[in-house]
Amino acid sequence: MEIKNSHVVLDACCVLNLCASGHLLKIIQSIPAKVVITEVVRARELLTLQRLVNENNQDINPFESAIETGLLTVADFNSEAEEETFVNYASQLRDDGESATCAIAMHRDWAIATDDKKAIAFFQQEAPHLQIFSTLAMIKNWSEVENISKETLRSSLNAIKTWGRYIPHRGHPLLHWWENLLR
Repeated sequence: MEIKNSHVVLDACCVLNLCASGHLLKIIQSIPAKVVITEVVRARELLTLQRLVNENNQDINPFESAIETGLLTVADFNSEAEEETFVNYASQLRDDGESATCAIAMHRDWAIATDDKKAIAFFQQEAPHLQIFSTLAMIKNWSEVENISKETLRSSLNAIKTWGRYIPHRGHPLLHWWENLLR
């Protein structure tokens, strides 16, 4: 996983999937850039992630731990231009998290991580110079960097499928990798 930018901004769907994997902190540590979420995503996703933690009977929310330890940084708008771009994107995307992610990434020249096909198409049109990563790209990177066993990887992908309710779309470049591991 080669990231050309200093930072990668995770959209809510990726945060949820990485948390569902059971290995959020390790996956973030394997990413060769500073990992960021927007304040919009942090504020809105805490409730969804708390539900996930409760359903899995976990004592600690890994999302909160990642923020507390500094592995995951929270970025808020720091200019009127970022806020204006956010409002414009929100009117088109109809999703505040994706809009905030793209607005901040675009103005700061940071990479983006999302699994939403509509958002990916939008980002490619609005900010074609930015790299876009997916949950699977980050999971595959983690598995390669840390030499994760197939059993652990399969378990993580099944957890993402079950708890994150994620299945890669038909045209996803890592679909065959996903399918082979889940067999």
